[in-house]
Amino acid sequence: CEREDKMTKLIRITERDNVAVALHAASKGETLKAGDAVVTVREDIPQGHKIALVPLAAGEAVVKYGFPIGHATEPVEAGSWVHTHNMRTNLSGEEEYAYEPSVPEIEAAEPETFQGYRREDGRAAVRNEIWIIPTVGCVNDVAKKLVSDNQDLVSGSIDGLYTFPHPYGCSQTGDDHAQTRKLLAALARHPNAGAVLVLSLGCENLQHDQFVEELGEYDPERVKFLTCQDVEDEFAAGRTLLEQCASYAGRYRREAVPVSELVIGLKCGGSDGLSGVTANPTVGAFSDMVIARGGSTVLTEVPEMFGAEGMLLSRCVNEQVFGKAAAMLNGFKDYFISHNETVYENPSPGNKKGGITTLEDKSCGCVQKGGTAPVADVIGYGEQVTAHGLTLLYGPGNDLVSATALTAAGAHMVLFTTGRGTPFGAPAPTVKIASNSGLAARKPGWIDFDAGPVADGEPIAEAAKRLYALVLDIAGGRPSKTELLGYREIAIFKNGVTL
Repeated sequence: CEREDKMTKLIRITERDNVAVALHAASKGETLKAGDAVVTVREDIPQGHKIALVPLAAGEAVVKYGFPIGHATEPVEAGSWVHTHNMRTNLSGEEEYAYEPSVPEIEAAEPETFQGYRREDGRAAVRNEIWIIPTVGCVNDVAKKLVSDNQDLVSGSIDGLYTFPHPYGCSQTGDDHAQTRKLLAALARHPNAGAVLVLSLGCENLQHDQFVEELGEYDPERVKFLTCQDVEDEFAAGRTLLEQCASYAGRYRREAVPVSELVIGLKCGGSDGLSGVTANPTVGAFSDMVIARGGSTVLTEVPEMFGAEGMLLSRCVNEQVFGKAAAMLNGFKDYFISHNETVYENPSPGNKKGGITTLEDKSCGCVQKGGTAPVADVIGYGEQVTAHGLTLLYGPGNDLVSATALTAAGAHMVLFTTGRGTPFGAPAPTVKIASNSGLAARKPGWIDFDAGPVADGEPIAEAAKRLYALVLDIAGGRPSKTELLGYREIAIFKNGVTL
């Protein structure tokens, strides 16, 4: 990034950019510098928004992050505000991608350890919880009452008892039925769940035998099943099974686990114009640190890769992974087109208010979370991470759906960057990272980490070290803000008919 030490109001992210980002609000008449460019501000520019560094002709590409993020719709003078009133996206439909590899190398580092759990099958975990998984929405309230009535079982090394209500599991067909089954079974396999009670009604589409088949091989001491229609008192039967779950999960104790076994999900939401300048690059540098130590990170939100494909595809480790990535991108575009929706119906109103103008603008900021490491693998919705390194996961941009998908993929923790703030939490510990210090100060009950100092000169590498230390603390048992609030939710990707 090009930056002027004495004038910290503007940042030119790369030397190819013809716009800069206002790190702090800029006033009409100010003369500001960004790299070699000096501009006189022609109108008030809000924090996080773009300012033209050179005159732009109508139709000329607007370049930020070194990539086109759209085009000017009218002549724009140097020093002018560049936003929705004078620029538009370049995106349309599917593209043909060519593999032009430029696979970076990440220098290996010795992994530190955190205080985690070691499961019977050898997997690592950062929490030792009991999870109740409803197979159908009809038993949501039963599951919630079982949680509230049995909190006395949370003792010793058991970190909590939780359930994840959802409206599905019945009246679904085809891919939707399969996705619900796959997602819930993946959650039941999650290592942070020391023990699991799978709670069914009995007459739903998602039958017990289907769930067991999807789950695959499992430890009957760890996973218990209760079908409410088969017992006289589901609460008494549930209590007995939860006592067995607590007896099993209570055997585990924290021990030193190397960082090479961590799987960290990468997510953003409620983004602003600083997200791609402060919080997301900090998470990207953190991701590189984890991967250098042999660990794994997972990047999803496929629609928020549109327009930033060049930042990812060349980093695929081989042509096979490239092919999977290209198919994932065009497959998601097909999903939009098949519903007669434009692929660029994004960003949200809040994104735009924060300074993000087009989907390319949002995407180029979003993929910063993936750092610079090679793309080691691409996996589908509900599939598990198996590769060490950076994995791309098929999933939408929606915060709850994508964070749930990251958890189901095996992420021990989800790092969630935000410029405007959001309170929700996924089943895995969800760590909120503010792009600006104003948000961190205004919402201390939501925000775990302030990346705002990057806007005032803190090197991204130093911010990443701060974040790395926090992640190890949270992996070792320190609760995230969402955990302190008890906020844990899931949302399942849905596409088809409801009967």
